Amino acid sequence: MQRLNRARGIAAVVFLTGILLLNGCGTPSAPQGSSARPPEVAVLTIQPRPLVVTTELTGRASAYRVAEVRPQVSGLIQKRFFSEGSYVQAGQSLYLLDPAPYQAALNTARAALAKAEAGLPAIRVRAERMKELLADRAVSQQDVDDVAAQLRQTEADIQNGKAAVEAAQINLDNTRINAPISGRIGLSSVTEGALISAYQPQALGTIQQLDPIYIDVSQSTTELLQLRRRLEEGQLQRAGGGHNKVALVLEDNSPYPWAGELQFRDVTVDPTTGSVILRIVVPNPKGILLPGMFVRAIVEEGVNRQAILVPQEAVSRDHKGAPMALVVDQAEDKVQQRQITIDRAIGSQWLVTSGLEHGERLIVEGGFKVRPGMPVKAVPWGETPNPSVGESSGHPAIPTANAK
Repeated sequence: MQRLNRARGIAAVVFLTGILLLNGCGTPSAPQGSSARPPEVAVLTIQPRPLVVTTELTGRASAYRVAEVRPQVSGLIQKRFFSEGSYVQAGQSLYLLDPAPYQAALNTARAALAKAEAGLPAIRVRAERMKELLADRAVSQQDVDDVAAQLRQTEADIQNGKAAVEAAQINLDNTRINAPISGRIGLSSVTEGALISAYQPQALGTIQQLDPIYIDVSQSTTELLQLRRRLEEGQLQRAGGGHNKVALVLEDNSPYPWAGELQFRDVTVDPTTGSVILRIVVPNPKGILLPGMFVRAIVEEGVNRQAILVPQEAVSRDHKGAPMALVVDQAEDKVQQRQITIDRAIGSQWLVTSGLEHGERLIVEGGFKVRPGMPVKAVPWGETPNPSVGESSGHPAIPTANAK
């Protein structure tokens, strides 16, 4: 009986095992009979657009004009008329020297001039009489020549006296030291009672004109040559208006509220840095910019009329580091690989100069699961790229490019 039960149990186990094996072998047959769907990818249609290309450079502010105040005459300072750090106007009195010695010198010069002028009428009358006596042969020609020489000597003394009076007047006027330019004056190196010398090497004070103000930035010669090549090849076009517009960013990353203009590029290359100096003129009505302040300047290079901007996540690199992109073929909806050339980054996008054409569908999302030649289902990418950046100076928003 036990043997019979054991045989029945073994038969049941064998039967159940066979059923399970049959079900397991039939499982994959269902998908094989169905058709596989192509993977879905998000694509962006390439649409070139105008782009104002800029480059970001660093530099420092410097005064528009600088005048060191120095005395033109020697003497004791009697009074100072300004407060250190204040704004002074051109021609405003800054210092007063003791005028007494120079007033005395002026009086002496005037007296010498009056003495020379007093003798002139008598010499002139004598010269006329000597000419009449010479006609009657009452005097010799030598006597006439001597009187004429005395007349010319007196006239020369008068001219010399006038020059002496003018020089003495200038020295007297220079005892009042005036501001040569308008601007903000710094520390005074002297106080009342100090003895100063004419044309001394130490300045009494320094006046700096800060509105407008200069921004001096450096640009490498490599970037300069690349810019010229792009302009010559037509990739960039000069923006209208003559001078390139410049936006500034302050040390705290806040935008400066006024735009500047690129005035000139220096013609000498610094051999230690391989760069040239660019000078920018910027309005500074509120005195925000001070000499020596560090700023970042965003300089307009030109306008790219057919700029192609793509999201950075749509670009990959091959084993050599070359940028690559995947596009979907228009005819068969198959993936194609393209090698592209990137100029620079613009926010979260790349500026592409070659490798992509107008109207092509660029794969932005889903590229990791496809390979070149695979059929795919293309759907529009949900994000719309917007490279425009509104300038803080109140100008209309323009797309802005930043150098790599």
